[in-house]
Amino acid sequence: MSATILSDAVAATAFRRLMAHLQHRTDVQNIDLMGTAGFCRNCLADWIAEADGTLTRDEAREIVHGMPFAEWKARHQSEATPEQIAKMQESVAKNADNH
Repeated sequence: MSATILSDAVAATAFRRLMAHLQHRTDVQNIDLMGTAGFCRNCLADWIAEADGTLTRDEAREIVHGMPFAEWKARHQSEATPEQIAKMQESVAKNADNH
């Protein structure tokens, strides 16, 4: 099976939809995203900052969260449980094989 390369327009449209979805689903904690998918909103922001080369991590996080990260955190982030932290650590360990 060969990999299909997406056009930049298709990739950008899908990316914008992902961003809108993550901004809408503030009930989903970053730690839960990390525990399930191995990345979260902050990871996405870091990737944007790295790809852009001119944005700071804070600027990229504001883009991803739709507001300054400190404000998003105060409004939407709860304290992580030991179980969430353990699941995140297990999930993130799987990333090492692919990066």
